[in-house]
Amino acid sequence: MDYLFSPWRYRYLTAAPAAPGVCVLCQHLQAGDDAASLVIFRGQQNAVMLNRYPYTSGHLMILPFAHIARLDEATPAARAEMMELAARAEIVLGREYHPQGLNLGLNLGEAAGAGIAAHLHLHVVPRWSGDANFMTVVGETRVLPETLEDTYTRLRRAFQP
Repeated sequence: MDYLFSPWRYRYLTAAPAAPGVCVLCQHLQAGDDAASLVIFRGQQNAVMLNRYPYTSGHLMILPFAHIARLDEATPAARAEMMELAARAEIVLGREYHPQGLNLGLNLGEAAGAGIAAHLHLHVVPRWSGDANFMTVVGETRVLPETLEDTYTRLRRAFQP
């Protein structure tokens, strides 16, 4: 039998939930250490940060600085910048990872699958044919060829103007 170790996942599974009323995304945005928080770019209204528990290498999120849960609560400027950053992410991820496709997704509300329903965020997930193989489907395990630290360094550099 083969074993695949993913100790970073264990931290996620055993982490204590955030205290009531505390937003983990707001904490990362306000921490003052973008590398530790995986924030790769800051715009006027939104930030781009890596997903700490990615589906694929390069999986990032675009989120407003404002603590809002719904797209209709965002200002027109924040919504416009979010889409501009999504377009920029498409270019950057295409240049850095050469994916065969991308998923862009907003999960609005817990019933829609939002893991952090209280803070709006847009997922940008690079995709390749066959990336949902037996490990993902049957083994419920993802195999990523790159560490988060390497992804952070690569995408932070690529997002700079």
